[in-house]
Amino acid sequence: MRLSPDVAHRVRAGHPWVYREALGPRPLTPEPGTSIDIVDDDGEFVGRGLYDIDSAIALRVFTRNPDTAIDAALVTERVRAAIALRKRFLDFEKLECLRLVNAESDGLPGIVVERYGDYLVVQLFTSAVVNLRDALYNALESQLKPKAIYEQRRHRSLGGDAPRQAGADLVRGNPAPVELEVAEDDLNFIVDVTSPLSTGLFADLREGRRAVRYWARSRRVLNLFSYTGAISLYANAGDAAEVCAVDVAAKAHARARRNFAASGFDPEKPEHIVGDTFKVLARFVERGRTFDMVVLDPPAFASAAARGGKPWSAVRDYSELISASLDVLVPGGLLIAASSTHKMSLGDFELALADGAERAGTQLQIIDRRPLPPDFPTVPGFPEANYLKFAVATRT
Repeated sequence: MRLSPDVAHRVRAGHPWVYREALGPRPLTPEPGTSIDIVDDDGEFVGRGLYDIDSAIALRVFTRNPDTAIDAALVTERVRAAIALRKRFLDFEKLECLRLVNAESDGLPGIVVERYGDYLVVQLFTSAVVNLRDALYNALESQLKPKAIYEQRRHRSLGGDAPRQAGADLVRGNPAPVELEVAEDDLNFIVDVTSPLSTGLFADLREGRRAVRYWARSRRVLNLFSYTGAISLYANAGDAAEVCAVDVAAKAHARARRNFAASGFDPEKPEHIVGDTFKVLARFVERGRTFDMVVLDPPAFASAAARGGKPWSAVRDYSELISASLDVLVPGGLLIAASSTHKMSLGDFELALADGAERAGTQLQIIDRRPLPPDFPTVPGFPEANYLKFAVATRT
């Protein structure tokens, strides 16, 4: 497959994706997972990747070495290297919730592996890697001896959209309990490794949760989009004066209560409010209720049905959320804002903070930032991997 000079340069510089539009008008008919060599205009080797028939990302580059095959040996070595990296830079045995393989950044595009205690959850983001599954699971079992491995399929089936999985598939080992308790720092969380999507605890926000704990002391904390209450739990552990959690899903609050109980706290210590964030904030303004710290980590997207109102898009609506949050934040209070969508750059994120502050008639000063933790390595030339934005700002 021949690439244009600019695309070839980008791949050589470290970007592992070749988009479908970069392939030109010539139709391609290989089977999903076919190994394809890419060359530049001069016919010089650029890289070797696996073909995806369904995705906008037509080719995921595994190697830039012409002598390296994409096979079981490559998968085994890269799994070994990924685990070795985490053992070098993390308290590997103590950390029960962490990312073991970070897809492209660990040389295994489209493959994510996370550990929850003795159980592993594999996320496959492309049909191109299906033929590597056995090699992947063999390598994981050899390296870690997990009790079980579960698989989440995040890609479409051949020929179109597939029905959502009712649950993650058990591919190795014995079934896990539906509610599995794992520890992070000195706190305990209930996770579901059998879920088709989220287990209920996001490893990428670990440093952000620690920041919440650090800054929460003696403050009245409002946790928006509170989900299963991890932020609320860290705020409570940080001796917050009070914690108010807002989420549209009642079942998320139920899990949050169980997380509080698992960590030895009163499950009713936070005020749990079921409702749309914007509507709840408007009610707070009407009643004159304010907070010393507001934490917001919204989803990238939410449908109108899920919200009970208009649809939500982080890229489009983030500044509106900032403005509404500042309306209930006292002067000198802390706004902690996060975004995990790679479609919003750091520059766009900070512009949203500035625009939201302007709408609210105030200004923000960023006093703390938290990055992805070491188990989420990134590689130069692939900015999409460095997707997390996390800022602690004070309202002037």
